[in-house]
This record gives sequence, structure tokens and C-alpha cells, in this order.
Amino acid sequence: MFNFKVQPFHQWLSVILITILFDAVCCEVGTASMYNPPYTPTACYGNDASQFPSSNLFAAAGEGIWDNGAACGRQYLVKCISAVIPRTCILGQTIQVRIVDRAQTSVSRSTRAGTTMVLSDTAFASIASEIASINIEFQQV
Repeated sequence: MFNFKVQPFHQWLSVILITILFDAVCCEVGTASMYNPPYTPTACYGNDASQFPSSNLFAAAGEGIWDNGAACGRQYLVKCISAVIPRTCILGQTIQVRIVDRAQTSVSRSTRAGTTMVLSDTAFASIASEIASINIEFQQV
């Protein structure tokens, strides 16, 4: 009878551990900065205005995810996880961005070179309250 009560506990513990492990490996960690208009022309779509989502949540890909242009059009879930400046991240806020450009060749320069993603000013302001480089968790969708 004692084993009967312990077994459900072990099942729940297994589910919790699997969930934690899945959450830990589901995403990549990187850095993000911000850039301001003008955004065109872009390396992905030139001067085509339809490349930008109506939400203005888009980004330029850093070299780590650029993938020789294959990143164009990819969409990522992005979440601010930390920054040098305390309380920069907007807690619990995750956005979905579309890659429309290459950070290295974008018309507008980012606030910090060498980041994984350079977010549009709207996208950046949606997850961070300070204009700084932030650490992000991101996942392709």
C-alpha cells in the first residue's frame, strides 16, 4: 500500500523534471541590441515595404544566425532574460520577430555591434525598458 502512494509522486516528479529539461533545452541564449529607422533597403527584401510585419516586431540577424541569408523570413520568439542595467527586462514579456535584414550590412547601425539579433526600436521597447545590450532567450518558430 505504501508503494501505491509513492508511485504517483514519482510520476509527477518525472513529469516535472522532463518539463524543466525541455524548457532548458528549447531555447538558445544570445544578445540583442536595437536599431532605429531607416530600415530599408534590407539584405533580405530590398525596398519592399511588405517585408515588415504590421506589428513592427522585426529584427536584423547577427552573424551567428544569419546562415548565408537563410535567416531571411525566419521568425523567433524572443525574451529578455538579463542586462547590465538592473530592471531593464520587462518581466514575462515574449515577442515574436521576423528576420528582415543582416545586422552587419543594415542601413542603420545597432546600439551595439556583434549581437545575436538587432531588434527594431518597437521590438526592443516591447521587452526592455533601457536602451542597452540585453541578454535574450530565443527560439525559432
